Amino acid sequence: MKFRCERDVLVEALGSAGRAAAGRGTSLPVLSGVRVELSGNQLRLTGTDLELTITAEVAVSGGGDGVVILPGRLASDIVRALPAGSVEVEVDDDEARISAGRSEFSLRVLPADEFPRLPEPGGDPVTLASAELATALAQVVRAASTDDARPVLTGVLLAAEAAGLRLVATDSYRLAIRDLPGTTVLAEGQHVLVPSRALQELARVLTSGDTLSVRLGERDASFEVGGTRLTTVLIEGEFPPYERLIPQAQPNRLTVGREALLEAVRRVKLLAREATPVRLAMSSEGLELVAITQDVGQAHETLDAKFEGTELTVAFNPEYLVQGIEVAPGDEVSIETVDALKPAILRCPEHPEFLYLLMPVRVS
Repeated sequence: MKFRCERDVLVEALGSAGRAAAGRGTSLPVLSGVRVELSGNQLRLTGTDLELTITAEVAVSGGGDGVVILPGRLASDIVRALPAGSVEVEVDDDEARISAGRSEFSLRVLPADEFPRLPEPGGDPVTLASAELATALAQVVRAASTDDARPVLTGVLLAAEAAGLRLVATDSYRLAIRDLPGTTVLAEGQHVLVPSRALQELARVLTSGDTLSVRLGERDASFEVGGTRLTTVLIEGEFPPYERLIPQAQPNRLTVGREALLEAVRRVKLLAREATPVRLAMSSEGLELVAITQDVGQAHETLDAKFEGTELTVAFNPEYLVQGIEVAPGDEVSIETVDALKPAILRCPEHPEFLYLLMPVRVS
């Protein structure tokens, strides 16, 4: 097996496939490698941890078909460190030689027959616009939990709604919803729970093509864009009834410039140490942001804002608040509240397809 490829192309392909490869703690050492298969001038690289699989295909100058398992992290680091230009890879028996310019490396390879056989994804393909999905993922995925103690909260709910597709994520402290009107991927009433980790990896590759193909099987989901295919095992279990969290009426509404609010919260949260919340005092005179950390100091900032309702002060986790404002579309955002203890809703008046719900923090 022998092929030649541009360094940057090979680095990107190895990096994509390698991000799905299992870490050192796996019971199957071969899963820490990347499967490299050459057929003619087409090179296919695959990494998997049996829950997430990423396959990247690139065109190369081939000189003999074959299959080999390269140590994923090390091979990627070596190719990245080589001088720019053409890289040559040649495999004989149990050794791979990687060379470029005056640099040459030899690596012991892993047994190809130990790499698991991966099933082809099921379901019929549906085509979506990459850019719109990339925006939706950025607005929703970060709200998913990273705590494996509740697996259903580590996923993003994809649900068929009358108007199209809905994406929902929550970690029980905040909730993000993004609707994609007119997008049909699921059958009426159908929903699936996709691991947020898989969707984070998908977001990385969505820029490589204008459209992507989506397949939803009974137990897996597959996304294909450009020369990259990502397949993930779906999460089993029932997503919490998130609709109940959304207050039906919010009598208090603050409307403020999105960029001004974002910059102000970023400044004030410098004094929000050790889980200290940022307080938002809303009144007819505008908005005041306050952060106080005992024995450290305090920060105050006022903003011009329009407020309708009863004067009140609500406190939030500053990081969660920033993340919601960052992904909100439009020039203005509104914060709608019932009182200082019930969930607040961050909306964009011009973009009703987006909603970010945030639980307040109780302060004395």
